[in-house]
Amino acid sequence: MRALHHFHGGIHPEEHKLESSGLPIARAPLPQRLTLPLQQHLGSRAKAVVQAGDRVLKGQLLARAEGEMSAAVHAPTSGLVLSVDLGAVPHPSGLPDLCATIEPDGEERWIERATLDFCALPKAELLVRLRDGGIVGLGGATFPAHLKFDLKPAQAIRTLVLNGAECEPWITSDDRLMRERAAEIVQGIEILRHLVNPAETLVGIEDNKPQAIAAMRQACANTGIEVAAIPTLYPTGGEKQLIKVLTGKEVPSGGYPLHIGVLCSNVATAYAVHRLVNCGEPVISRLVTVTGNVRTPQNFEALLGTPIEDLTKLAGGALPGSADYILGGPMMGLHTSNGRLPVVKSTNCIIVKSPQLFPPLPPALPCIRCTRCADACPADLQPQELYWFAQARNFDKIRNYHLFDCIECGACNYVCPSHIPLAQYFRFAKSEIRALEHESAAAALARERYEFRQMRIERDKQEKAEKLAQKEKAALAARQPAAAPVAPQDSSTQARIQAALERAKAQAAAVTPKNMDALTPQQQAEIAEIEARRARARELAQAQDIPHNSNNAD
Repeated sequence: MRALHHFHGGIHPEEHKLESSGLPIARAPLPQRLTLPLQQHLGSRAKAVVQAGDRVLKGQLLARAEGEMSAAVHAPTSGLVLSVDLGAVPHPSGLPDLCATIEPDGEERWIERATLDFCALPKAELLVRLRDGGIVGLGGATFPAHLKFDLKPAQAIRTLVLNGAECEPWITSDDRLMRERAAEIVQGIEILRHLVNPAETLVGIEDNKPQAIAAMRQACANTGIEVAAIPTLYPTGGEKQLIKVLTGKEVPSGGYPLHIGVLCSNVATAYAVHRLVNCGEPVISRLVTVTGNVRTPQNFEALLGTPIEDLTKLAGGALPGSADYILGGPMMGLHTSNGRLPVVKSTNCIIVKSPQLFPPLPPALPCIRCTRCADACPADLQPQELYWFAQARNFDKIRNYHLFDCIECGACNYVCPSHIPLAQYFRFAKSEIRALEHESAAAALARERYEFRQMRIERDKQEKAEKLAQKEKAALAARQPAAAPVAPQDSSTQARIQAALERAKAQAAAVTPKNMDALTPQQQAEIAEIEARRARARELAQAQDIPHNSNNAD
């Protein structure tokens, strides 16, 4: 008998499980339209590989995984692709997203299916098959399975935990799955064990599901897989809380189970892995609990893309007084009034609301600091402090109080005597912090790009200046022709030059000045004065040449 442990806090809300758990799983018929959002998982939206007018087969790829964190989307039935366009999707934002809409042809013609010998496949290839088969966490988180089970060489897994707790009220899809298809779940668990090679494998199921516990124990006999019945306490189905209950280990703040040698997966995910590997069927359907204010609450195996109002009709239709839906459980689910929203991979429950089952909450009153929320918090946080910081938008302070350890389970809302929607405040604060981080990252990238652009501009300017300087230098050199070389003169040439000079002097001496007759005394005086100045100039020139010539002689 395994020793169990306890986590901090927890609550006991009304279960409302017997309403839908008594009837066996029913297969939902083909709807008139199937709307397949291309993002039914955490990470990047899958990229469409079909377009309007294409004929598709059941199980055919509609959108391939795009990027590392992504998963493929497949056609739930054969038919005609009507459009690949924006459509309404189940998301808290209420914004539309890209969807492929299929009109079924009623023939249910499958693609060619092939089973896989997972023991013979390299683990890397098996992980690729999980990605291309659209396997994600079907407990609600929709984390791509090929990433969760892609272990690095230094990472060792001590414990593989299968989550069958299904702790949230009203939901019974995992309960019925374990009751009716326990052997197939175990086959899927064996494939996951092959991927991570754990020392031990545990299945945790709340003790309010005795039939599921018995069925799983019978299927796990002689396999080395241990099935543990754990106390019914919300939110035992939280990943960190279930690990604490089964192993006594605590996932560190801001960390992951992998950091303490544990991996956790949902039993519905293990079943989907079995269908892919042993039957060649990608994720095209899932079990959905339809309950609340309906005539016959029941679990249905519904094709992805089926409108939620179609499933409500299969459960006998909504009773008078019905108002809106909850997708998921009442503690963490999405409230919507749109009955045309499609079933997606995360849709495990559809609750039809009524004022009798879900009376409207009274207006929120001021916090009285009673600390009931802190006592109930399974993450051992201080919700009353987080609430004040969220109201004040003091996001730096709220980080110090470990906001991101909050799993948004709603336990604090449930016990608050002032009816304050605490979990909604925490969800708001998380979204604001993520938006600020995104803006900061975008600003850093923009700054980096700007600095690189400035550096490139300066570099281009410098290169242009250098090229211009080189061009001007070349042009200047071209404008200054080289000095003509002086040919050396021989002695005969010098003699001829000297003779020419002597003849010029003789001719100048033989020339008689003209207009010199009958000069007036004034003219003669002017001529004498000119000649005197010329004589003084010659003397001065000779006086300056003498030391110059003597310096050259030295």
